[in-house]
Amino acid sequence: MSEVREKAEAAKGKPAKYGPDLNLEEYSCDTPEYEACELEDVEVVDPERLLNAGVDVSGEERSGSFIQVDSSVIHAAPTQEGVEVMATRKALEKYDWLDEYLWKLVAVDADKYTASAELNFQDGYFVRAMPGAKTVFPVQACLYLKSENVSQNVHNIIIAEEDSELHIITGCATDSPESRGLHIGISEFYIKKNAKITFSMIHNWAPQVAVRPRSAIRIEEGGLFLNNYICLHPVESLQLFPSAFLVGSGATARFNSVLLAPEGTKMDVGSKAVLSAPETRCEMIARSLTTGGEIINRGLLIGEVEGVKAHLECRGMILKGGGRIYAIPELDGRVEGVDMSHEAAVGKIARDEVEYLMARGLSEDEAVATIVRGFMHVDIEGLPPILKEQIDRAVELSEQSLL
Repeated sequence: MSEVREKAEAAKGKPAKYGPDLNLEEYSCDTPEYEACELEDVEVVDPERLLNAGVDVSGEERSGSFIQVDSSVIHAAPTQEGVEVMATRKALEKYDWLDEYLWKLVAVDADKYTASAELNFQDGYFVRAMPGAKTVFPVQACLYLKSENVSQNVHNIIIAEEDSELHIITGCATDSPESRGLHIGISEFYIKKNAKITFSMIHNWAPQVAVRPRSAIRIEEGGLFLNNYICLHPVESLQLFPSAFLVGSGATARFNSVLLAPEGTKMDVGSKAVLSAPETRCEMIARSLTTGGEIINRGLLIGEVEGVKAHLECRGMILKGGGRIYAIPELDGRVEGVDMSHEAAVGKIARDEVEYLMARGLSEDEAVATIVRGFMHVDIEGLPPILKEQIDRAVELSEQSLL
């Protein structure tokens, strides 16, 4: 048995540090097998639910597509030269060197969810931009739950080689709003010298789905990681805390999140950045909105060398009684000369703002929607127009359920 496997076995019963604990025995890893096909022949998914998560089965204006249904990869192919898109299992068979990237940023024994991802490995996606390659359109990746009461366990590896630029949009969805299941997703990002990754994740799960992503990012000299996380649909529980390691001079990371928690939803989310090289930068911006659900929003910035600069901003709005937002911003400066700051605020829609807009001809619902739209808007620098359109569309769809 390999060392990784041994560590996973030892961690099978280890609860996560944060978030609601789950009984993994309630979910099955046995799922039907679905045959691989061309993108235009995909029929086992609901295209509308995918579109609401930013994935277009037409493949138009995409540099490649990946679709996994339960444990079956039904499509994986690039459409742009210099970009690789394939199943993780196939990539491991093709490249011996890929073992040096697997489980190097995320610890396999971190908790029982990482352990399950190794012990019940069901593939995932491998996306790589070759040196100097720059994607014109984003690569889209879909992780889809179709069967009932299943646990989907995937491991994704994303590599941007030197001087490359890679845009990815990941849409996660269920076959039905009534679906029940568990998604465990390991994602390890490697951003080489002067490379850039824009990673936008849009979730369209269901009220009985639990989600446990585990992600980590390594950013080398001059590299940039731009992470956008959007979750505006009901989910039973969500727990994620991606960690960025800025190890090269001038490395930059930005985390943007927009969250909506309806009644019954529990979210324990946030991000961490370790700035361990000169002139590294990090920004974390979170917008949290509850209409009865619970959101715990964490942020941790660690400055290990002189000259680093970082800022954390968390703003929350409570629209209905019974909702809760708990913000936990943390700064950990370990040497003289670090520049780190944070701000956090939780409030409600001001009645005078609603009345001001109503006095100018809007109905009360229209006034509230306008205020919410402005609150949820995050100005994301450097985001390709097509990704901005997908994020704006997700926000607009969520507004319909607020009023």
